[in-house]
Amino acid sequence: MPEHPLRRLFASPDFLRLWAVGGIANAMRWVEILVAGIATFAATGSAFAVSLVVLMRSLPMLLFGAVAGALAETLDRRRLLMAGQAATCLSAGCIALLAATGHLAVWHFAAASFLGGLVWTGEMASRRRMVTEVAGEQDVVPAVATDSLTANTTRMAGPLLGGLLYETVGVAAAYAVAACCYAVTFTLLSGVRHAQRPKRLRTRQILADVADGVRLVRRMPVLQAVILITLAMNIFGFCFTGVLPALGARAFGATPVQIGMLTAAEPAGALLTGLVLATRHGLPLSPGLMLGGGGFFMLCLMAVAAAPSLGLAIAVLMLGGIGTALFAALQTALPVTRAPAEARSRVLGLVTTCIGMGPLGALTIGALADRFGPFIAIPTMAGGGLCMILLSCLVLRR
Repeated sequence: MPEHPLRRLFASPDFLRLWAVGGIANAMRWVEILVAGIATFAATGSAFAVSLVVLMRSLPMLLFGAVAGALAETLDRRRLLMAGQAATCLSAGCIALLAATGHLAVWHFAAASFLGGLVWTGEMASRRRMVTEVAGEQDVVPAVATDSLTANTTRMAGPLLGGLLYETVGVAAAYAVAACCYAVTFTLLSGVRHAQRPKRLRTRQILADVADGVRLVRRMPVLQAVILITLAMNIFGFCFTGVLPALGARAFGATPVQIGMLTAAEPAGALLTGLVLATRHGLPLSPGLMLGGGGFFMLCLMAVAAAPSLGLAIAVLMLGGIGTALFAALQTALPVTRAPAEARSRVLGLVTTCIGMGPLGALTIGALADRFGPFIAIPTMAGGGLCMILLSCLVLRR
């Protein structure tokens, strides 16, 4: 009887370290987002100020995603990750100290968010690629699915932990906890064994590598499909969470706890699906499956605005999580198996740039919801995303 892929993965100390780094760092990222948002609103009374602080964390992905991918091909990926964790540890420690001494201002949160976004930008091209490298070609999908499963778990648990820390111990202690956790991830990375052929860093070569990555994507329909569906999901799909509070309150008269359940429904469905994907002996590395998952998610979003009850809306969003889990697993697995080995980080850097387009969708759906209501805004954006996914299917057929 063949050995189960999860047994092989968790028998690898390097995989365990990289997996733990991803889980801890992602949880602390959500703790910071939640605590910074609450503290900013408490200080300013402005939802717009909160959105700007959140935007600062996404902006580096849009500006530097492609460059981060090229850098990950040139510089040592393990050292890049260690430098990022050291920077976030220092940043969180500074926020804790400023809060404890009464000198904390909103712009400090914005600056810390931007730095955290810079570190997050290199995560896909560096850590997630290293996860696939230590897993080996035969276990790429279980490795990515396990990593995505952990990300969905922390996407649910991180905000809950952040709210608990803010309410019980305050901003200073919450950021002190985050700083300690980043110190742990730095220590874990120091023990990872990673062999990478060194290259000389030259600015002109970095720009040439980015251009070469773009040319590679243009030559390969599978990679074009990955780029297009990433744009569709991040601009038209994931923005729905920003108007869920309005949808829950207006459509179902939901309480804050019920709105929290509505918000957690999609990641819960993705978590359960990721668990299934991670424990399977094999999953087809099929771009059609990725596009089908994204299309199914968009259809679920179109249906949720018409749901007659809160329970049914939660169930529909949980079903939508099946689609987002398939998308997330294959979004990484396809580039690292279809692109040439020497160009994989460049392609993942371009994917990161597409993820950075998410704030555009958040601003658009917010404007639509203010003008026409969430009942119109959510299906309108989902319809646009579905059209883009159909375009991806045409590209793939070509």
